[in-house]
Amino acid sequence: MKITADTEACVASGQCVLLAPGTFDQDEEAGMVVLLADEPASGEDDAVRQAELTCPAAAIRLTG
Repeated sequence: MKITADTEACVASGQCVLLAPGTFDQDEEAGMVVLLADEPASGEDDAVRQAELTCPAAAIRLTG
């Protein structure tokens, strides 16, 4: 699966970081999502799917 994150749509809730910290991070200053890789970190497939579903801004997209 491939991951994209729309930083312009992000509302800095941090849900993705809490769910999948090996795949997502937050910018220290702006609080916006930072994608650490375009594929889930090892063992985080389900967590990344959950992050996509729970993102309040729908800023995370999964393909493949």
